[in-house]
Amino acid sequence: MNNPEKDSTNQNQNKQAFQKADPAQLKGKLTDLQYKVTMEAATEAPFANEYNDTEEPGLYVDITTGEPLFSSDKKFDSGCGWPSFTAALSEELIEEKVDLSHGRRRTEVRSKLGDAHLGHVFADGPEEDGGLRYCINSAALRFIPYTKLVEEGYGEWQDQVDPKKRYKRYSH
Repeated sequence: MNNPEKDSTNQNQNKQAFQKADPAQLKGKLTDLQYKVTMEAATEAPFANEYNDTEEPGLYVDITTGEPLFSSDKKFDSGCGWPSFTAALSEELIEEKVDLSHGRRRTEVRSKLGDAHLGHVFADGPEEDGGLRYCINSAALRFIPYTKLVEEGYGEWQDQVDPKKRYKRYSH
């Protein structure tokens, strides 16, 4: 039998208030690469980044705020060298902006709360999963393994991750 008092205590322990950090605070908290990627819209090297090959179930959170952005359930190997996802946890968590840098038109993806540069979204993802490929810099993310979600305060997002779902391999 469920104990409502205990259940509400657990939910409160799992709730987090995510806040945008001051750039000066971020400069001290983040590595140089993380800061350049998130605050200056730099791009990390393909294939030589932390989460490109990660196949473990879990959540990918904004390195600047801790807010969950992507689930391993939507991650796939696109062959581009950066972590790729077919969708964010919610459209309300990200913002898309036109990016005309590097002599081409692209759609930049930023975290809405942290206003951190995450990467870009392209319309060349798996058709059966909506056709989008969110190409995201590992340096903009922190990975929380499924087995650590509750311990790290992300228990309320456990239902966003299927610990048995297999990692997908596609090429675009």
